Amino acid sequence: MSQLTTYRHLQMLLVLLTIIGMSFALFFLQRYMGFSPCPLCIFQRIGLMVMGGFALIAALWHPKSTLIKLLLWLGSLAGIVWATGVAARHVWLQHLPADQVPSCGPGLDYWIDTLPMQQVLNEVLAGSGECALVEWRFLGLSIPEQSLIFFSALLIVHVLIFWRILRPISPTLHTR
Repeated sequence: MSQLTTYRHLQMLLVLLTIIGMSFALFFLQRYMGFSPCPLCIFQRIGLMVMGGFALIAALWHPKSTLIKLLLWLGSLAGIVWATGVAARHVWLQHLPADQVPSCGPGLDYWIDTLPMQQVLNEVLAGSGECALVEWRFLGLSIPEQSLIFFSALLIVHVLIFWRILRPISPTLHTR
């Protein structure tokens, strides 16, 4: 069991889960089901890709330095904390009463073309009516609720990685 929870294997698990999550979003939800991602969905994907990018670097490079491992872990953690926070905001918007849902505004492309980036972030995170729309459910959960569960599981993997960084495998386990 300890062989499966090595630093490198956990990083590869994050990369694999990133590929699975992005494939589900792009190929199943977007291509097969025909859903267009709302701005909050796009921001969740960005956080997942940031996490996956740092995990890929850590898995391929496999640094020996604890400091480098911690820096890569922090980059990966920042991505998944961002995605989790945006997903939680998205779930909150979907559970608002209909009269409290923000109105739909212009699309993300328009905001990026016309507004400073700080204001784009503020507008996206404020949410809009399109983000509150529940288009599909699986096992009674909306897409953002499923994402929140998935991202929470990835946070647990990050806790395991942090534990592995601080407490490497005992050399006696490798001799067996």
